[in-house]
Amino acid sequence: MDTDEFEDRLKALRPRLHRYCARMTGSAVSGEDVLQDTLVKALHARAEGAEVDNLEGWLFRIAHNTSLDFLRERSRKAVVPLTEDIEAAPFAEADIVAISFQTFLRLPELQRCAVILKDVLGHSVEEIADIAECSAASAKSALQRGRAALRQLAQEPEDIRLPLMSSSDRQKMTAYVDLFRSGDFDAIRAMLADEVKLELVNRLRLEGREKIGVYFTRYAEETRWRFALGAVEGQPAMLVFDSTGPMERPAHFVLIGWSENRIVDIRDFLFAPYVLEAIDWVRLG
Repeated sequence: MDTDEFEDRLKALRPRLHRYCARMTGSAVSGEDVLQDTLVKALHARAEGAEVDNLEGWLFRIAHNTSLDFLRERSRKAVVPLTEDIEAAPFAEADIVAISFQTFLRLPELQRCAVILKDVLGHSVEEIADIAECSAASAKSALQRGRAALRQLAQEPEDIRLPLMSSSDRQKMTAYVDLFRSGDFDAIRAMLADEVKLELVNRLRLEGREKIGVYFTRYAEETRWRFALGAVEGQPAMLVFDSTGPMERPAHFVLIGWSENRIVDIRDFLFAPYVLEAIDWVRLG
């Protein structure tokens, strides 16, 4: 497999890898961070001459270990205890996609891994064992326990996590969204720090006030977007809705980083629609 083919395969597998990373980390946004780390590790290993027989399995093993590293660094909340080792039926796809990422996070790591790989992504028990580096018997047991625990957890009431936003931060975000609504992109450009960073997730990264000017020009040229103040996974966000289709859910979202009254970071998920699956979001105001 040459370099171009290898990179094309990585791009094709990106949504599947994100489905895994998001549920393992309990966050669509953190899942994207872990996914990017996974792909960097894969590209580095490839450049170092790594021989890969099963690309998908190899990538999921990297994603699995990178997710565990992320969770251990963050010292996430305690998981639910092991349940009885009983037989549990697989989830229907529509049912499991509707379960929030935070609910998955409450499963022990191996149970979470097994349920995601089997019921979300369709891997076999043997493939789960290979990715998680455990025995097939352990993988099968974790799958059964995880299914039972997840069904119980999914029946508990959802807790929509509103952002802990100061009045100052709320005012800045509200002003940013209002300027997008009115199309006053010159006013937004005046708010940018000189070394502002832009990430169009899954597309490109730019740095510097002058270099990212075209970003706002493209939004000015597109008339279908509608903008609202909101929160994604507890973080203040600009929700973007597509007026040409159903408006019940955002088409994508934008996260903004501030330093005092200057914008230092823009993270736009326009080109990463896979991130929206089962994401926690709320419209504010």
